[in-house]
Amino acid sequence: MAKEIEHKYLVADDSYKAMQTSECRIEQGYLCREPERTVRVRVVGDRGFITVKGITVGDVRDEFEYPVPVDDARAMLAMCVGAVVRKVRHYVPFGGNVWEVDEFIGLPEPLVVAEIELPSLGHSYELPPFVGRQVTDDPRYFNSNIMLMYADNK
Repeated sequence: MAKEIEHKYLVADDSYKAMQTSECRIEQGYLCREPERTVRVRVVGDRGFITVKGITVGDVRDEFEYPVPVDDARAMLAMCVGAVVRKVRHYVPFGGNVWEVDEFIGLPEPLVVAEIELPSLGHSYELPPFVGRQVTDDPRYFNSNIMLMYADNK
């Protein structure tokens, strides 16, 4: 069973842009967004994915992600509950890890969140200079809830 261990932080400044090695555009929506499980469809460039995630306990949850044909992913986005999330993901190496910094596009207020996926519980890591407050346990910053900000903006 695949486990995701992730820590999330609000971004304090845009210094990550000078540190990034690459970026991509992402569109994602939710076929299911219940507290016990989410089913996400994502288009990343010319690739499609479907992801099933279990309930988050602390900073750990079950995660299963599979590639799907991009045309199928685009069709599934049209079936999603609520709005489609659009973001630019910046890949930022720092301290031997790669941080994913998501800049959400089209929200009424700017929102930038940095995430680090950890290989194991208790894995230590260094914080880059651009991170601010940790929001790992704050459900407002789950992507499935950020989607509601898009729906409210329509």
